[in-house]
Amino acid sequence: MDKIYINPLPVRIWHWTNAFGFILLIATGLQLRYLDVIQVMPFQTAVQAHNFVGFVLIANFFLWLGFYLFTDKIKVYHPELSPAKYFMASFRQARFYGYGIFKGEPNPHHASAYRKFNALQSMTYQIIMMLVVPIQFFTGLLLWDVARFSSMVEMFGGVRVVDTVHVIFFIFFTGFIFIHPYLASLSHTPWAHFKAMITGYEEVEDE
Repeated sequence: MDKIYINPLPVRIWHWTNAFGFILLIATGLQLRYLDVIQVMPFQTAVQAHNFVGFVLIANFFLWLGFYLFTDKIKVYHPELSPAKYFMASFRQARFYGYGIFKGEPNPHHASAYRKFNALQSMTYQIIMMLVVPIQFFTGLLLWDVARFSSMVEMFGGVRVVDTVHVIFFIFFTGFIFIHPYLASLSHTPWAHFKAMITGYEEVEDE
């Protein structure tokens, strides 16, 4: 086994802040949405906690964005592949997840410091981080103070539309919280990726 430094300290801090923050947002969001069923804390406390964690994660997002925009680590999201090779790499990775892994086939992706994401991960994470997360934060900000942002809320179709979009992505992130750890366990050991996000170093099998 070789070791490569794959997760710099800023990425690890962002990741765990994001992970625990989204869990808190989901928990408090459930409290707010289903007050008659879930009563873990007073309603006002849940509102304040939800808003506070939301602003922390918005700040955390911009720290993540700044780190990748102003360092060469942005390369991990943009593998140097032609469109045709990128498509084939995505196809091979999808086949591995859906079939090859159950047959004991080797992972077609070999991680390195600047290629830690396979083609599917690169595409998925870019969609999540540059589209889904900003929309969730934006709709949350509008719902935080509807009176202040009333004109913008009306421009997007009213409170019901903004709230529906927020809830749809809430459901997405709730599912992601369960799916992401499962996919992270699909390495040569179930804990390899988790340890890498703690220590920064990931063990990779010799080719």
